[in-house]
This record gives sequence, C-alpha cells and structure tokens, in this order.
Amino acid sequence: MKEDTQETVESGTFRINSIIISVMMTSFFIPFIGSSTNLALPLIEREFTGSALTLSWIVTGYILASAMFLLPMGRIADIAGRQKIFLFGTAGFTVLTFLCAVSWSNASLISFRILQGITASMIYATGMAIISSTYPAGQRGKAMGLAVTVTYIGLSIGPVLGGFICQYLGWRHIFFFTALMGLASVVFILIRVRDSGTAGQGERFDFAGSILYMLGIGGFLYGMSSLYSAPSARYILAAGIACIAGFVLLETRVSYPLINLRLFSRNIVFAFSNLAAMINYSATFAITFLLSLYLQVIRGYSPQTAALILLVQPAVMALFSSFAGSLSDRIEPRLVASTGMGLNALSLFVFAFLGIATPVWIIMMNQALIGLGLALFSSPNTNAIMGSVDKQFYGVASSVVSTMRMIGMAVSMAVVTLLIALFVGNVNLRQTDPVLFLTSFRIAFAVFGVFCAAGVGISLARGNVRAS
Repeated sequence: MKEDTQETVESGTFRINSIIISVMMTSFFIPFIGSSTNLALPLIEREFTGSALTLSWIVTGYILASAMFLLPMGRIADIAGRQKIFLFGTAGFTVLTFLCAVSWSNASLISFRILQGITASMIYATGMAIISSTYPAGQRGKAMGLAVTVTYIGLSIGPVLGGFICQYLGWRHIFFFTALMGLASVVFILIRVRDSGTAGQGERFDFAGSILYMLGIGGFLYGMSSLYSAPSARYILAAGIACIAGFVLLETRVSYPLINLRLFSRNIVFAFSNLAAMINYSATFAITFLLSLYLQVIRGYSPQTAALILLVQPAVMALFSSFAGSLSDRIEPRLVASTGMGLNALSLFVFAFLGIATPVWIIMMNQALIGLGLALFSSPNTNAIMGSVDKQFYGVASSVVSTMRMIGMAVSMAVVTLLIALFVGNVNLRQTDPVLFLTSFRIAFAVFGVFCAAGVGISLARGNVRAS
C-alpha cells in the first residue's frame, strides 16, 4: 500500500485505492445502522415495552461508549498500527451487530449497543488518519469528501431501506443486514489492505491518562444525560469533571501523553475547528431522533412513510459533500464550514416552530436546508483539522475530531433526554401527551439553534489553515 500512496503523490492525480475503499465501506454501514435504528425505535418499544427515556439509551449508550474509548483507541492505533486497529474494530462491530439482532430485552440490546460503540471507536479513531496519511494535502479534502459522501449515502438509504425492512421483515433484520455488510468489509480488508506501519512505534501507552479520560468523559456525559431521571447523576457529573481536570493535569507531566495538549494551546485552527465540530454535532445529531418520533408518534405515519420524509436531509448531504470537500481544497475551509453552520442555525430555528399540523413539504424543505448546511460543514471542517497538524499527529487528530463528534452527539441526546424527562416523564410512548411531547421538541430545536449560532462565530475565529 506504500507503493500505491507514493504513486498517488508522485502522479499528482487523484486515485481511489484499497485503503479509501475500506474506509468508505465502514463509512457506509455504521451510519446506515444508526439511521435505521432511530427509525426502528417505536417497533422496538412495542416488542420489549419501554419508555421514551429507555429508548433514548439505545442511542445514547452507543454514543457514550464511543466517546469514552475514542482517544485511547486512537493512541493505541498510533502505537500498534492503524490498519490493524481498523480491522479489529470492523470485525468486532460486525459480531456485536449480529448480537443486537438476537437481543431478547431492552437491557440486552442496550448492552450490545454499548459494546458496539467501543468497537466503533476503533473505526472512528483510524478512518480519517488513514486517509490523511494516504493522500497529499491538495487531494485530502476530496478524499475526505468521498468518505463523508458515503457516510451520508448510508444515512440516506438507512431510513428508506430500514423503513422497508421494519415494515415487512421486522426491526431485527436491520441488524442482520448490517452484519452481512460488516462481514464483507472484514473480508475485503483482510484480502486487499496491508498495514503501512506505525507513527508512534516504541512509545508507551498512557494507561493512567486513559483511565482518567474514560472515567471523566463517561461521568460527564452520563451525568448530563441523567440529571433529571437519576438522583445520583449530579454526583457522577461532579466526579466526571474532577477526573477530566485530573487528566489535563496528568497529561502535562508524562513523557508519552494520551494527547499532546499543546495541539490545543498552540494551534488555534486545531482547537477552534474541534470546538466548532462539537457544537455542530451537539446542535444537529438529535434531529433525526426527534423527527422520527414526531412523524410516527405525533403524526401517526408508518415507518416506511416516515423514512421517505427523513430521506431528504441525508440525500442532500450526500449530493453536496464531495463538492464541499473539493471546495475546501481551493477555498479556506473555515469560510465553507461557517456558511454551512449558519444554514444549520437558520433551519433549527425554523423547526422550533414545528406544529402538530405543519405541512410535510415544509418539513422536507427545511431538512434539505439542514442537509446542505451539514455537507458544507463536515468535510471542510475535518480538512481544516487534519491540515493544521503534522503527519505524526494524524492519529491523535483523527481521534480528537471523532471524540468531539461523539461528545457533541452525546450532548445532543442529553439535551433531548433531559427535556423529554422534564415535560413528558418516564412513560410509555403510547401514553405520551402529544402536546407536551411536541413542546419538548420545540424547545430542543430552539436550544440547538442557539448552539449553532454561537458556533458560527467560533468557526470564523479559527483563522486560515494555509496561513497557519
């Protein structure tokens, strides 16, 4: 694979090789299962019987585990080999997806989803690092755009195919189908991708820092998600913050830290780009979750009909992501990404006025606007992050941006969980008051709109990648 990479750099032409194909394959089926699972939540509730809060943990548990393990997995990948960790993660994700398909209760499904999140962190931590080390700076944005495009294709097909599977075969077959895709990816990686070495060979792994980091992130995100529903949450939140403070202190004193904090203190592009990513995902991740429940629970649409309506946002994202990535190779990424975040803020404020009888065409048009905003933000922002660091930090940078994304997703779900608990309570979906349910949705969209509006300023303040 080194020869392939060298050939690409020397020729100056963009060429898809086995490495990016393998990244694109995982970039497809991971978001596919995510968007399909969101759509399947009402059916899972009917079979296992659970409240809206319990259902939210099918999503939140996965995200929480991913966020906790991302940074340690990125560091392990730098030491042991990125392709190796990428393969192990893909294989583990495949096995756990099958186990989700045969789960027998809410507890078992949530448990398998948490373990699935750990294996997903191995994939998230290595994917963009592999692409960044494979393609030169002038082609990196386009390569990342391809990976992001495939991600959004997975998000697009997920609701449609997932809705069809749910309606005619049952929600379990979504996991069976994804497990087959994962198996095909494992076979492809084994046959076509060879490990290209390590960036941190011979360095020690920071076990103490990793434990503090995982306890801190886990405690912080769980505490936020459960402030209203669990009496102990406030103490867990405080403990999480204390662990994060201890982690930061430790990382300034060890020879081989889990993350070099100077990347944040001395690199404003890196620091602000990651903060912008966290804010953007905090504001936008829960959109599909909220609209899925709105369309099926409040409006009474079938899973397949809801899927077709939800298709608009990821379809637009897939259509424009490759273009946005290429654009960020020619125009400063902060300008492209900030424009996208501004469109997201506008769309979220529109959804804050969602009503029980809002015309479907308005919902679809607003989804299209969000899709365009996300396309303009995602790959240009990642391009800015990876372009702001030296090659030896690609693994850490990839892990950090993925961590910011996962923390953002967890914050997004924490806001939704807190608002549902506050307005609706821990009741069965079929017993939910539609007016109160919709009120919690509106407030969530308004809060997310404020997040995004603030994020535009941070995104613009990061400075130019080419000048850094």
